[in-house]
Amino acid sequence: MPAPTAVPNDAAPNDAAIDAMLAREKARYVQRNPKSAELSATTARHWLRGVPMHWMVDWGLPFPLFVAEARGNRLTDADGNSYVDFCLGDTGAMFGHSPEPLAEALCEAGSRGLTTMMPSPDAAVVGALLADRFGLPCWQVTATASDANRSVLRWARAITGRARILVFSGCYHGAVDETFVELRDGRPVHAIGLIGEPRDLTANTKVVEFNDIPALRAALAPRDVACVLAEPIMTNTGMVLPDPGFLDALRAITRETGTILVIDETHTMSSGAGGYARATGLEADAIVLGKPIAGGIPAAVYGFSAAIADRIGDFLATRQPGHSGIGTTLSGSSIQLALIRRMLETYFTDEAFAPLAMLAERLETGIAATIARHRMPWHVVRVGARVEFMCCPDRPRNGTESARAIHRPIDQAIHHYMLNRGVVITPFHNMLLICPATTAADVDRTVGLLDTCLTELRGSAPAA
Repeated sequence: MPAPTAVPNDAAPNDAAIDAMLAREKARYVQRNPKSAELSATTARHWLRGVPMHWMVDWGLPFPLFVAEARGNRLTDADGNSYVDFCLGDTGAMFGHSPEPLAEALCEAGSRGLTTMMPSPDAAVVGALLADRFGLPCWQVTATASDANRSVLRWARAITGRARILVFSGCYHGAVDETFVELRDGRPVHAIGLIGEPRDLTANTKVVEFNDIPALRAALAPRDVACVLAEPIMTNTGMVLPDPGFLDALRAITRETGTILVIDETHTMSSGAGGYARATGLEADAIVLGKPIAGGIPAAVYGFSAAIADRIGDFLATRQPGHSGIGTTLSGSSIQLALIRRMLETYFTDEAFAPLAMLAERLETGIAATIARHRMPWHVVRVGARVEFMCCPDRPRNGTESARAIHRPIDQAIHHYMLNRGVVITPFHNMLLICPATTAADVDRTVGLLDTCLTELRGSAPAA
């Protein structure tokens, strides 16, 4: 991947140019989306913050963009405007919106019933496919990755007898309360996103910086941590890559201290057919897979190594049957299994991933060249089909550095500029994801739009 290009700090656009672009693009957004404005006013009567899920206002737009149709990598909004989608539901639609094989499976399976709280024949096939793709032999289905992470934490605590967990500062593992702990001025505190939590979660959640091996070793040395829950690449505040040797050290230290290593691949599944851990040889004790595993319907899975599965079996043998308390009624449904099977068989293959990685490399190279041409103090990073550019010259080594580097005004100005010209990128940071429906023309057009956007931000040309 291209290395960050050293440029002077004064190469960045000034605040006045950023503010002017953002104001102009917000006005343009309002003008081109009257139907979305009308729908926003109507939905505000009955929905919290005017949307079915309050994150939908976090795009920073004057009002939400209402999407009428999503197919492949194309969106059509309520006003009939068309977009090339690089957000893809923030990875939920990693293989495109309603791809034909998935739509066929949905119709076929849906006509045979949706949920029975009993296994369907697909269970045997899906279990074998998961084991083959991701290298762990024992699996469970949940409704979301949040549920999967929550379940794994409970199993880890049960079989180790340890109450504490460890996460990396700036992480995100869904709506799992215990993971909303971060370092602030070197002290563990509740993350700002932890709303309405009366407990002091720092009592049982340890937190260290990603890539800090000495801090990790010190935190695990007392042997009181049930598990480390980690993404192999941090993705919550931009992509933070592991230093050479860090994941090896993470694996070695967790083994030395009897700590279970849980790898959350919900975003890093874009690394390849077996995820990042399989691609790099990282031997996890447990893996969590969410979002795209069933093509975007509510489903996730978590898997265990044989050794951990045996320990769970031993633990359950000591308890009264029927009272595990880990699971939900709609988990493992026939419709989930049918769609997971179709996704694994169709898209989680080396043949399916190869062209995605090649096109992502084209996007990475194009963005890097654009950044260099405009002498911006920025850099670009890619992992598999996932590409991200960050508005800082050096790659952050941890979540704190990454969060500090985010420049919200620039991000919002670029996001509005691109959206108003038919390109959608992830709102929370500058992530672009390639799917099978993405074309080279889509990539080249997006790079060209970024080029004109930066030209305008640098004050070299009027608005397009």
